[in-house]
Amino acid sequence: MKASKLSLLLFLGSNLIANENNASLDAYISKYKQSEFEYDYQKNRAESLQLRDSWIAPIKINYSLSRSKPYTKEQQNETAAIRIDQPIFQSGGIYYGIKFAKMSRLYADYSIDVAKRKMIKDTVMLLMQIKQTELKEKKQKLLIKNSEINLAQKQEEYLNGQLDSGFLDNAIIQRNIVIQTLYDIQTAKEKLLTQFHMLSDLDYKTARIPYLDYLTPDEFIQHNIVLKQRDAEIQKNRYAKNVRIAKYLPRVNITGGYNWSKSTGQQFYAGEKFFDNSNELGYYDYGFRVNLPLDINTFRDIESAKVDYLKAQVLKKDKQRELQALFKQVMHNIHNFDKKITLSDENKKLYEKLLRDTKELYAAGYKTQYDVDTLKNSLEIQNIDTKIYAIDKQLELLNLYEMYVNSGE
Repeated sequence: MKASKLSLLLFLGSNLIANENNASLDAYISKYKQSEFEYDYQKNRAESLQLRDSWIAPIKINYSLSRSKPYTKEQQNETAAIRIDQPIFQSGGIYYGIKFAKMSRLYADYSIDVAKRKMIKDTVMLLMQIKQTELKEKKQKLLIKNSEINLAQKQEEYLNGQLDSGFLDNAIIQRNIVIQTLYDIQTAKEKLLTQFHMLSDLDYKTARIPYLDYLTPDEFIQHNIVLKQRDAEIQKNRYAKNVRIAKYLPRVNITGGYNWSKSTGQQFYAGEKFFDNSNELGYYDYGFRVNLPLDINTFRDIESAKVDYLKAQVLKKDKQRELQALFKQVMHNIHNFDKKITLSDENKKLYEKLLRDTKELYAAGYKTQYDVDTLKNSLEIQNIDTKIYAIDKQLELLNLYEMYVNSGE
């Protein structure tokens, strides 16, 4: 079954068998992390709208009031004005500016998506590693049991005079080594748990790890979020180049305004008398202006924008080549784990036969309970190894699913 969306994946139980329960991968990261990304999206949305409408000129409104009393009456002056200087033609600059704002938002959203998926991938990876470490811990305890059985056998043989003390010392050393390894595994598990709880609110004991199916090379490239981000960058730089060109082409603005002034208590002195000069005045004006900038750096500025556009195309091709190499490496690693699983399966068949034969010999009195228990433990170790290698395969596929997004998403 092919996973249809990165955000909706199949889950698997402790035996790594997939079922039909779908869930959002957002649930793997904590609510605070989710809120941080949501605020990033909101900020990007606001900045994009601001950039999209940046060609719309502000309407300027001014008002002033002043009072003075140079003579017998208090004088008051009021002035108000409203003005607009709005571009209506920028040789395509307005159109490309809106397109640039749209692609800038898309590129920024993809950038947030990539960062969010990286965090989700890290969280799922930690959970997988915790589950894997639990299997390793279980396996190590079986190895300890076998080392203790071996030590008990060596003690009996030593006391019966069948072995010298060197073999007994080696058995003690081997038991100590496997016990110390168990402590190392438990320490590593605690570190993983700390890192997991820094990223997630889930209880690792009940959280289930996703089952990831194989992707084809075409699916991985065609539905790759990193390449979609590169595509958005290409388009963003393309429109940025066009905006840069339009900046040096003719522009037309319409202008207009209304002015108003009123003065009261105005006096002037003449012939030993005061005369009132109060008045009120209002008028409008309108028109247009044409602007054609002539700048010595015009072609250099435009060339710089073209270089950004061409470089973005190269970066996408280079990234696609890197991703193709990554896909091959992941498939190679999975193939190696498949070989290890095959080897474990072969070993299981061998141990199963040895266990059956040993039980028969034990019943006949030719083998001891030690021999039976050792083979039981060894058989279980092979079963655990198979599960460990299966999680290793999932960890490899996780490197691909980090960037996989279905076209319907």
